[in-house]
Amino acid sequence: MPSTELLIAFFATTAIFAYIPGPAMLYAAAQTMARGRWSGLTAALGIHLGGYFHVFAAAAGLSVLFHAVPPLYMAVKLIGALYLIWLGVSLLRKRGDGDRAMPAIERKSARPAFFESITVEVLNPKTAIFFMAFLPQFIDASAGFPVWLQFVVLGTIVNLMFSSADIVCVLLAGMVIARLKRSSRAQRIMQRAGGAVLIGLGVHVALQKS
Repeated sequence: MPSTELLIAFFATTAIFAYIPGPAMLYAAAQTMARGRWSGLTAALGIHLGGYFHVFAAAAGLSVLFHAVPPLYMAVKLIGALYLIWLGVSLLRKRGDGDRAMPAIERKSARPAFFESITVEVLNPKTAIFFMAFLPQFIDASAGFPVWLQFVVLGTIVNLMFSSADIVCVLLAGMVIARLKRSSRAQRIMQRAGGAVLIGLGVHVALQKS
């Protein structure tokens, strides 16, 4: 494995990147606002599992394709952006449900939130680029472990740390929602706010130049 000094720098840098508010944290918070804390937590889990797709892609060198074939990068980015916008519009159009059914609704919403989050993360080419650009800075080619295994181990640590930040964001959003649960009007406002955040994220991703 890399030297102790390199690992310390890796953990410090990863923690900084993980806890800087970013699209994944906003997405998890939006799911929490729209569907409840349980759905937010399953969304964070979905993002985490989707992240492993990019970890193994980086280990296999597949992320280089996005650099070598810019149209492929743009296509995947736009598909992901449109998917986010579609999810946001779906939440805005969804009719509110009564307060008494709220716990059951949260549990029912958890499954689609989980699978949607995996799809969103897999369709995020910026995650692939991040892993391919970030991890090599901490790879030691002279270490006893093969390079691909170092990619997998370090990528897993990055994924876990980023997910811890997503969970913190979900819990904070859940605390706010817990105070608003008694008001059906507040629930509808939070649902629409969550949908608006997803649409905003989709537009942001689509308009980003890189």
